[in-house]
Parts: sequence; structure tokens; C-alpha cells
Amino acid sequence: MEFVDRLLTCADCGGEFIFTAGEQLFFFDKQFKNDPKRCKPCKSKRSGVGVQAGSGPAAAGLSRTETRTECSECGIETTVPFKPTQGRPVLCRQCFQAKRPVTDGGITAASSTTVGLIASATNADISSVSAEMVAAAAQA
Repeated sequence: MEFVDRLLTCADCGGEFIFTAGEQLFFFDKQFKNDPKRCKPCKSKRSGVGVQAGSGPAAAGLSRTETRTECSECGIETTVPFKPTQGRPVLCRQCFQAKRPVTDGGITAASSTTVGLIASATNADISSVSAEMVAAAAQA
């Protein structure tokens, strides 16, 4: 099936816009039955794409799921932004941050060791580097 650019009229502003052959192919592939009714500016106004920053779910009246629960490490009562699943530990902010690996500019201690091994092994045998990397990862 061959598609040709068509001229359509916007249902909101009454202006004409082009329904390109590429858009028609996309509509055909997605099995959409109707042609678009609005031009791109009217469509973005209607969907709210052009609204200011800070218009997330909270501004739309939607609230995030928050669950009160007990920290698995220290036992204090905390609030988490998800529904905990059975059998998985839930940590408060302090315990969660304490469990995170220490990073230095985005590289963890284990990965910086690996980077160092790779950098020093430019002339070394690759198989010995692999064994060193496995050993370093096991120690970390």
C-alpha cells in the first residue's frame, strides 16, 4: 500500500495541516482506524505538553503510594514510596545509604580496582587479567 501526503483540517483551530506519508504508515502499522483530528500545536496544548515544569503527578492531583513500615535493620518506623513485597527487606533512609557502596566520582571501589587492572595490563596476557579481575571482584 502506498501512502501520499494529505491535507487535513484541525478540529480545534480550523487550520490545515499535512498528514504525511510517514505518519500514515505509522498509523497503518499501529492499526489506528481514524486519521488525526488536530494539528501538532493543538494536540500538544490539549495533552498538556506545553505546560510549565513542576506539573508532575502531584500537581495533577495524583499522589504517590507511600507505605508506613518498619526498617529491617534498625527497627524504626519509616515511610517508603512503594508497596513492600513479602520476604524482601525494607530499609529506612539512613540504613539504605549506609548499605550503598562508597563511590568516588561514580566509580565504586571494586570497579576502580578492575579499571586499574585493565589499565596496567596493556602488554599482559588477557587470561591472567581475567583471573585477576575475578579475584578482585571476589574480594570486594
